[in-house]
Amino acid sequence: MKLLTFVKDGAYRPGAIVKRNGRETIVDLLAADASLPASIRALLEAGPPSLQKAMAVAEAATDLVDMATTKLAAPIPNPGKILCIGLNYADHAAESGQPLPDYPIVFSKYDNTVIGSGDAIVLPKVTEMVDYEAELGFVIGKRARYVPEEDALDYVAGYLNVNDVSARDYQTRTSQWTMGKSFDTFAPMGPTLVTADAVPDPHDLAIRLWIGDEALQDSSTSQLIFSVPQLLASISEVMTLNPGDIVSTGTPPGVGAARKPPRWLRPGETVNMEIAGLGVLSNPVVAEQP
Repeated sequence: MKLLTFVKDGAYRPGAIVKRNGRETIVDLLAADASLPASIRALLEAGPPSLQKAMAVAEAATDLVDMATTKLAAPIPNPGKILCIGLNYADHAAESGQPLPDYPIVFSKYDNTVIGSGDAIVLPKVTEMVDYEAELGFVIGKRARYVPEEDALDYVAGYLNVNDVSARDYQTRTSQWTMGKSFDTFAPMGPTLVTADAVPDPHDLAIRLWIGDEALQDSSTSQLIFSVPQLLASISEVMTLNPGDIVSTGTPPGVGAARKPPRWLRPGETVNMEIAGLGVLSNPVVAEQP
């Protein structure tokens, strides 16, 4: 199932996508059943029975919302944690001139960075070196601590597109990447959260990013150095992961910083990324206003 957050009367609403008459449409989950949790994050926090109930409600619903006229937000607009992985594709490490890591490189983003499909990536006035990074994200479905690798996929609620937008000059000023990764709007996500049962193998998904007619990234999650189970097991050794937390698994080659000359985002462009089965995440690029 595809879960999403949409905007109605200025407020976020949890929804699900269903097919009716051969086309996709949105079910307003709260309108269909007011007893359901009031957000996708709360739905995950309530546990698997709540998610199963939401799926059943969506399939039976007849009150539908037109996708064409509905504003989507990020599937989880306010995640508790956003953890990102650096240098997790061998060919991306090579283009960056970095050795392959022996242990996952983990850094954080924050909820000020989160936007949905259709929202604008804002280029900060303090930098002209803003880059794109198409990534597979996975969302935690239940509390995870000291999770064995062989059990890790049981803790994944689903998957979504993430664009780990980065200001490369700020990123490389110090050994810590936080400042270059944490500008407002620097984590587009969505358009939906695809539940894990609908993604048979997260390590065999085509991933690509393009701007206009310019194909910039084209790879597969089969090239990940550290798999989803390895990442979840490693991170949960250090911290408790909670429902709704997001882990973004790293980007394949083709980033702007590695191109000659470098290829930075420019106002007026639209960045599109797609992972097989997860839909297209599309974001216009605008300059920060004074």
